Amino acid sequence: MTTAISRTSSTIHRRKRPSGAQIIVHLVLIVAVVVALYPVLLVLMDSFKSKAAIYSSPFAVPTAGTFSLDGYISVFTEGDFGRYYLNSIIVTVVSVVLVVVLSSLAAFGLSEYRVRLNPVTMAIFVVGIMLPIRLGTVALLKMMSAWGLVNTLTSLIIIYVASSLPLAVVLMSTYMRTVPDELKEAARIDGANEWRVFTLIAPLTRPGMAAVASVTMLPIWNDLWFPLILAPGESTQTVTLGVQQFVGQFSSDWSALLAALTMGAVPLIALFAIFSRQFIAGLSQGIGK
Repeated sequence: MTTAISRTSSTIHRRKRPSGAQIIVHLVLIVAVVVALYPVLLVLMDSFKSKAAIYSSPFAVPTAGTFSLDGYISVFTEGDFGRYYLNSIIVTVVSVVLVVVLSSLAAFGLSEYRVRLNPVTMAIFVVGIMLPIRLGTVALLKMMSAWGLVNTLTSLIIIYVASSLPLAVVLMSTYMRTVPDELKEAARIDGANEWRVFTLIAPLTRPGMAAVASVTMLPIWNDLWFPLILAPGESTQTVTLGVQQFVGQFSSDWSALLAALTMGAVPLIALFAIFSRQFIAGLSQGIGK
């Protein structure tokens, strides 16, 4: 018996040794991570340097002689960066919440009610994923101008919600279909109306909501196109648009620019670090379904 156990443990030990292919895959992944993170670290390091140090030694780590907070001071003194930050937070949070709520309701209706127009409606959402919304920029600008929404955060929220809904509905539909029919029928038998049924099954689709929120938040926060066209006013500028004031035609304030970029990326990095597990699980489960 002891001999058999020792043979089994040795076999398991041998199986745990990584193969050559696994080692190569891990090395490639490590290289990919380094390549992806190096520009981010470079921007972070140079944001704590003086202008002279950025030009003389852009790839060096800040030292006592090169360390400087002039870039961060310029961000808050030369521009209303706090307002830009608040505008980006308002637009992103409101848009993400509306996308999650509306896509969940739409997915519930498409997956629960069997009507003839369901395939057509789903096909329209799929087409909406493939068509870039920037193709309709001129028409959107005319529409927002007619509604009196130019230079307002409302125009940005409307555009972002409309452009994000197709992918969100398709993704949420895969989760709604996995909810057991028995649970919904039991709720209806107990006298629950359709809104109550939706609120009961919504917590079961939280991974999908997390995935929708993650894939929606990043492009909205980083977008420059629509803030530049629809909300270029001083009171409605977002972070990505406010950063442009440090870029000149003939010269740029690199320390302030790098500091602004660093501050603009902090919320996304923090949220991804906190919700990375839900983000990856939501996307992987959605693809698997």
